Amino acid sequence: GVDIRLTAVASSRKEATERVRKALSILKSKLEPYIYEVGERRLEEVVGERLLNGGKTLAVAESCTGGLLGHLITSVPGSSNYFLGGVIAYSNDLKRQLLGVSQGELERHGAVSEPVARAMAIGVRERTGADYALSTTGIAGPGGGTPEKPVGLVYIALASADGTTVRRYVFHRDRRINKYRFAYAALHLLLSQLRAQKG
Repeated sequence: GVDIRLTAVASSRKEATERVRKALSILKSKLEPYIYEVGERRLEEVVGERLLNGGKTLAVAESCTGGLLGHLITSVPGSSNYFLGGVIAYSNDLKRQLLGVSQGELERHGAVSEPVARAMAIGVRERTGADYALSTTGIAGPGGGTPEKPVGLVYIALASADGTTVRRYVFHRDRRINKYRFAYAALHLLLSQLRAQKG
């Protein structure tokens, strides 16, 4: 994430506050799809509040994030009201056994692919009964990349009653940072859908 702090110098507090208000209005008009909070809350808190207020539930299927996505979600007090749980399916065997990913998809496309991310999200949603399900499959690094599938590549899927959306991202080469980027990209994908459905 990126934190933006607005400050203003003026002859009075009232004038400074008005300058900040105007600057914030301009920023919102330019960056609105990417702004999740004007304040101090983390993305996982904002997502959790929307799920709670909407009476919706969430489950996750993680490969490359190794449980980090679930950790972020459950770091929010009260998350048991909307988070059902998740599956860490790091191996292909567990992707098949626990999430229903087909051997054919794994052989044709590889574990890091759009079809597998899609199958993982659908699989965990079907098995848990969650309203929403997120999945992550990627190459966190520093090794394991190829020209076709570089380090930092991740596929993130979101399954719901409205269908399944998959996003492809390529980040950088730092493993620890990549895992956080993958997890937060997943949360942002969910937030975008929650916003859209609210209208």
